[in-house]
Amino acid sequence: MRDPAIRPLTLIPPPLVYAIALFAAWWLQGWMPLPLDLGELARPLGWALIGIGLAGFTWALAAIWGHRTTVNPYKAASNLVTRGPFRYSRNPIYASDWFVYAGAMLLLKTAWPLLLAPLVFLVMRYMVIAHEESHLEARFGDEYRGYKARVRRWL
Repeated sequence: MRDPAIRPLTLIPPPLVYAIALFAAWWLQGWMPLPLDLGELARPLGWALIGIGLAGFTWALAAIWGHRTTVNPYKAASNLVTRGPFRYSRNPIYASDWFVYAGAMLLLKTAWPLLLAPLVFLVMRYMVIAHEESHLEARFGDEYRGYKARVRRWL
């Protein structure tokens, strides 16, 4: 087994998890429709959620780049980021992805993404986040454990 201090042992690219789920939802909607229509609110609310997600992603990315470390889930973190949105969430990018996912669900007007959400959550938690946390703990030790004790995983 590889050493998690060298780099995260991430199994699947995080954006791909959400993209596959949304593609599956779109495909399932064509095969077995499960409509979700909030009327005229769906479109503006969907775009607003996507905007919130993109803003959160941008804020997190700026914090990561400001600490001169990587956003790449296959490369080693050179610094522990605890500022910006990382003060409130250990995974602000993945929290932001959920806003985009929910917004896309409203734009697609299907409940399939909602039904697939537990699977997305489990894949992200155990195939991505668990490996990233092992890497950060191996790399930063007590500093990361203290951060983890202070800051929630999501929001």
